[in-house]
Amino acid sequence: MSDRDPARLFLALWPGATVRARLASYRDAWRWPEGARPVADETLHVTLHFIGALARSRLPDLARSLAAVPMASTVLRPGAAQVWPGGIAILGIDANARLAELHERLGDVLRSAGIALDARPFAPHVTLARKAPKALPPPAPPMFRWPVGHFVLVESIPGAAARYEVLSRFGAAPQARSAIDSG
Repeated sequence: MSDRDPARLFLALWPGATVRARLASYRDAWRWPEGARPVADETLHVTLHFIGALARSRLPDLARSLAAVPMASTVLRPGAAQVWPGGIAILGIDANARLAELHERLGDVLRSAGIALDARPFAPHVTLARKAPKALPPPAPPMFRWPVGHFVLVESIPGAAARYEVLSRFGAAPQARSAIDSG
């Protein structure tokens, strides 16, 4: 692929298998209206920053800058379930100081790279479904702890269904995979 085919990117917190299974189980406990589109298990995540279209030639520099961002491990806890305008069903994530600090540091890196940030306040959440205006969450809130020690750079792959590819991992977790040529 070339710069004529830019990557559509975002930064996220990507759950491990145990947390992903708990999120999927919670999503499955909702009552979904006809036409709702629950999010696939493998795409459950918390978006830290949406980057949007970026020339692929800029990926190595962005990855180097992101690798320099300090990442303090933290534990996330589920917050309130809501259905946002437009029928987006979410599970809020209780913000903590370390998460807010990471969001701010990543925003600084993106601004330095000339990438515009979303003007809306940071509202950490996991999207559970789209097109679900009258969805009803289960009566009991989910109970889990989500240990976080890394963040990821993700490419959104165009197509009919949401498909994401983790390009790089940054932070305390070992480098699992990098699809970015830093050479």
